[in-house]
Amino acid sequence: MRPFGQRPDEPEASVAFPVVASNMVASTVLSRLRAKVLEQLDPAAAAQLPREQLRAQIKPMIHDIANSERIHLSAAEETQLALELTDDMVGYGPLEMLLADDGISDIMVNGPHRVFVEVKGKVLPSPVRFRDAQHVATIAQKMVGTIGRRVDESSPLCDARLPDGSRVNVIFPPLALDGPCISIRKFARMRIDFAAMAESGSMPKAVGRLLQIAARCRLNVLISGGTGSGKTTLLNAMSQLIDDGERVVTIEDAAELQLQQPHVVRLETRPPNLEGHGQVTQRDLLRNALRMRPDRIVVGEVRGEEALDMLQAMNTGHDSSFSTIHANSARDALTRIENMVQMGAAQFPIRAIRTQIAGALDLVVQLERMRDGVRRLTQLSEVSGMEGDVITMNDIVTWTYEGENAAGGLLGKWRAPALRPAFAERLRGFGLERAWLDTLLEV
Repeated sequence: MRPFGQRPDEPEASVAFPVVASNMVASTVLSRLRAKVLEQLDPAAAAQLPREQLRAQIKPMIHDIANSERIHLSAAEETQLALELTDDMVGYGPLEMLLADDGISDIMVNGPHRVFVEVKGKVLPSPVRFRDAQHVATIAQKMVGTIGRRVDESSPLCDARLPDGSRVNVIFPPLALDGPCISIRKFARMRIDFAAMAESGSMPKAVGRLLQIAARCRLNVLISGGTGSGKTTLLNAMSQLIDDGERVVTIEDAAELQLQQPHVVRLETRPPNLEGHGQVTQRDLLRNALRMRPDRIVVGEVRGEEALDMLQAMNTGHDSSFSTIHANSARDALTRIENMVQMGAAQFPIRAIRTQIAGALDLVVQLERMRDGVRRLTQLSEVSGMEGDVITMNDIVTWTYEGENAAGGLLGKWRAPALRPAFAERLRGFGLERAWLDTLLEV
């Protein structure tokens, strides 16, 4: 079995994780050796070579230069230094091994010597280290540069994505007091569907079928939850039920949705340039999307003034629109949307905003990453209408905590009262009302 953190392309006999070469010999000597190797390499030509071929060329160079400089390196140290230089030149440095490990879902760099990873829902320290803060900064700038974005002290915040779809957030000093920080939400190479989510304990199969019926009936769905609770995963699973003949427009800050339909238009925001001009926000993209004849609009995450445009899109015939939001409960999700709308349209009366919300949304799905590492659907609620100035909601499915097992896993039950939903007419129109009620009895 491969040790935790070992590169997949390394033989089993190699070390479990990189031994930091600067711990083997004086760091100043290694820095000089590293610099001399780089002097002999053409960066443009090296970038065109396959990783293994470049590493094979660098290793004898290290050996020759070490001999000429009277630096004693063992074969293991030469191999490790060649690997580090290769990863720095054609990859993302020390993070390459973590990015290649499918068991890791999140990577968090809190500085050159503090790197953490999430494995099966649990955050663990990683043995990976950077040389110094400048090394972290260089790798971060390389990451955001792949999509034409920049991060430095004058523009210290940046969202980006890697070529494989992984989502990256970078924050630089002076905002980050202990040096550059990198947060990576890794792209899941394996598509996760409702069956896989039921197998992992995220929801029962019957609840998955309810969400499938909701997608088939073109209901507008808001997916709510905390960071890392599985919102994007569920959105991707629901999007698999979109008909291939429908035109879908996706709007995201950093593109990470994995829609497989042939008629998808992917839109991504753009930050301002060095002069502070040229910014394109999600609100700009939403307004433009309405002119693109979409059948469905998918907003990766609503977080600001674009909430009003999203509601208006849902209220103007774009059924089965999906979006995600950060909130602690289904009710809190509606309150957050209300607050966001007020940010961009303070003159709107509260009742008018709530009427828009009640008319636009059909379902709110609440997800939570719990202390046992499992991401669970804790609440599936319908938005049923208005009573006076209050939006009314009914819980269709709820998860109730009942204890823990010997291994520390949480025990609980999903419960579903067999209520006739407010969107029963929509279910009947698609011939799925009986299927919905029968599935509720199976929860």
